[in-house]
Amino acid sequence: MPSRNSEAVRVAVLADSDTRWKWGALTARRITPSGARPTGFLLRGRATPTARQLAEVGVAGAESAREVTGAEFLRAVRDEAYDVVVLALVGGTVQAMLHGLAGLALPRRPVIVTGYVGVVYEKLADGLLLRHGADVVLANSPADARRFRAVYEGVGADASAVVEAALPFLGGARYAPVEGRDTVVFAAQPSVPASRADRAYLLRRLVEHARQHPHREVLLKLRSKPGEHTTHVEEFPYQKLVRGPLPPNLRLVHGHMGEVLDRTDLLVTVSSTAALEALHRRIPTAVLTDLGVREALGNHHFIGSGLLTSWDRLDAGHRPEPDAGWPADHGVAPDGAYETRFDAARERVLGLLAAPALPPVEPYYTPTTAPGYLPGVLARHRLDATEPPSTGALRRVLREAARGVYRHGVQRVAPVIRRLGEL
Repeated sequence: MPSRNSEAVRVAVLADSDTRWKWGALTARRITPSGARPTGFLLRGRATPTARQLAEVGVAGAESAREVTGAEFLRAVRDEAYDVVVLALVGGTVQAMLHGLAGLALPRRPVIVTGYVGVVYEKLADGLLLRHGADVVLANSPADARRFRAVYEGVGADASAVVEAALPFLGGARYAPVEGRDTVVFAAQPSVPASRADRAYLLRRLVEHARQHPHREVLLKLRSKPGEHTTHVEEFPYQKLVRGPLPPNLRLVHGHMGEVLDRTDLLVTVSSTAALEALHRRIPTAVLTDLGVREALGNHHFIGSGLLTSWDRLDAGHRPEPDAGWPADHGVAPDGAYETRFDAARERVLGLLAAPALPPVEPYYTPTTAPGYLPGVLARHRLDATEPPSTGALRRVLREAARGVYRHGVQRVAPVIRRLGEL
């Protein structure tokens, strides 16, 4: 295949939530030829983002993204001849799309890219093997690249698709203290911690911190509003756990994380990717140990970082200092080398685009290697391992459309009705 100029390269991004849209769209722009303009697709489902959520992530082009079912996306790839497809999806959906793309049997298939939207702290092997079969599996740091390759090689799978890159949304001005400003931001996560009691504890400590420091601005940065969903299910939103009046210096805020970080003097979290965004800008960052250092919380990812601390210590004025080597090994590049982190992935994609032909899509999971697992994964994502994936998907368009109508009513129409009732 002859090399293509940037205008000729057609790129599609399929995402299933607001944060994955942000990762997918920005990744596509960094690893494809300069000037290529990705076409956005939003997978219809529980976490399909609202217009407000898309506007909040701050990525241009979101307003033109099409909401589709999995079957409709496969049809678009078949009919619209995309050269690169970025799958910004949960692992099981990536696997379903890989089998679906393989089943299309196109004369020339697109280059397939996937990866992770943030810190990889759970289901490492499961998530990686569900992504196996893509041409490029992006690792957000040197540490992740080592872990990813070890998993693939350990099961006898080809690890050549693993390419080291970085989170595509790190950026912003380097931290500079402002005289008279003292702002602490707690970055909430939708599913960490999971229990009502643990989330109520963190809220209580945040309120107590604000009361102990009345001259300090304290912000609770929320991920979504009631009725909205994001990458993970949020069963107990912090705004619904508030009991009684909050201290006057404590506010609940939404908005683009980068804009919030512009005015942050200390970022506090349990294990949010926001910690990496803050570290990248050299904003003082604290990862809480109050609920333990546990895999279920994801804060074990920060062992060795120097950032682990507790509310008691923060109340007393402690400011963690990051370990000298940890940030760079875990995807943070405040030394100016960040922009080069995507060179290898871009070269890999360009090389595949220039190849005369691409090999068949060959996921690690097949009806032979995982006969007791793969059928269930594909069934949950409307694909059937016993028939050609594209055929199975297309037969389910009406069923998925019905689910989409229900979700639309719950997520978009119901909040409007509630607002009208408040007038």
